[in-house]
Amino acid sequence: MTDPLPHDVARRLPHAMVRLRARLRTESAPTDRRWTWSQVTTLSRIAEEGPTTASALATAEHVRPQSMAETVAALLREGLVTREADPTDGRKTLISMTEAGRELLSSIPAIREAWLEAVIEQHLSPAERRTLAEAARIMERLADS
Repeated sequence: MTDPLPHDVARRLPHAMVRLRARLRTESAPTDRRWTWSQVTTLSRIAEEGPTTASALATAEHVRPQSMAETVAALLREGLVTREADPTDGRKTLISMTEAGRELLSSIPAIREAWLEAVIEQHLSPAERRTLAEAARIMERLADS
């Protein structure tokens, strides 16, 4: 097999990612389906990094500030995050996770990961598992570049 061209990889990868994301979503519990992918990833980022601004979230998630404002507004309406003035800079507002946000985050990944783990175990060889683990590391590196 010849090495794939960057153009070919760039064309196939987004399609594969969208399909896998959609499948992960369908494998979630029915009550979790009301949350969008961007809402869940935003909550995850707040959980990992702690209180932050909407501007910092937009930059980290590679979305427009207006899109992040909509995501944060939805999370606020549902009581998953709170807003408060930054104690070090009163011009900024920090967004923090609530207990309800933490509970939601703890339930969604477990369901999705259980399905994905079972599929990986049933359908992939050890060599394919190593390849997939390396691909995940590479995709994270691409996302951070």
